[in-house]
Amino acid sequence: MSDWLYIHRGTAPLVVAFPHTGTDLANVEGEFASPWLARRDADWWVDRLYAFARDLGATTIRTAISRSVIDVNRDPSGASLYPGQATTELCPTTTFDGEPLYSGSEPDKAEIARRRDNWFAPYHAAIESELARLRAGHPAVVLYDAHSIRSHVPRLFDGELPQFNIGTNGGETCDKALSDAVTTICAASGRSHVLDGRFRGGWTTRLYGRPADGIHAIQMELAIRGYSPEPDVPSPSNWPPPFEPDYAAPLAASLSDILKACIAFAQNNTGKIDQ
Repeated sequence: MSDWLYIHRGTAPLVVAFPHTGTDLANVEGEFASPWLARRDADWWVDRLYAFARDLGATTIRTAISRSVIDVNRDPSGASLYPGQATTELCPTTTFDGEPLYSGSEPDKAEIARRRDNWFAPYHAAIESELARLRAGHPAVVLYDAHSIRSHVPRLFDGELPQFNIGTNGGETCDKALSDAVTTICAASGRSHVLDGRFRGGWTTRLYGRPADGIHAIQMELAIRGYSPEPDVPSPSNWPPPFEPDYAAPLAASLSDILKACIAFAQNNTGKIDQ
């Protein structure tokens, strides 16, 4: 563990990654036009929402560095994960809504490389190490990439985002039995859900999801309204909304069932989920 990378090692065959919960603007805070804008698109409170994961025996990996400094869930080459659709870069230059993040010069190639070496590479080295550690003792391992986003971001998607957005890159990153189990739990919650909709899984899911090698990766993008009272229009006076455990409890219960299903799948490793 460092002052920005937090790793909790569990023994269950599950790694839960938190790439976007960080709000630390590191040594570049003064370069942003607005620190509030630079922090606004964080996956607010997601690590607190999944606090129960440790009790299930999961390994958790979280970076405290803001995605506005460097997005550890992007292709390090700079290639878009969603060609033809609006998205943000490895070192974002705009917010989700398209506002400029920098008041002056944007990061050049040398600065992007520095940030990649300082934060991107160690984060992914940690994921690789923990997956290898767990895979050595289990027939299969699940990597669960945990995210959230505002319910309405017109530049990124139309209308209101479903509550649960499950990403497997079209079934490439995990066995269908796993995505079926997760989808079933989401449906049983009575909340809206979609499999491989607008969010099909980012760099982390696509890079590590190798079902043939016993590593199954799945991304969960949540609409924040399910666990925090979301204002219609975020502003410095109301954003981020508070994390209220009682408000979040019903959604957290469904997420707990989902992580338990991930562990059962990995332990079973027969293409079936233990009931």
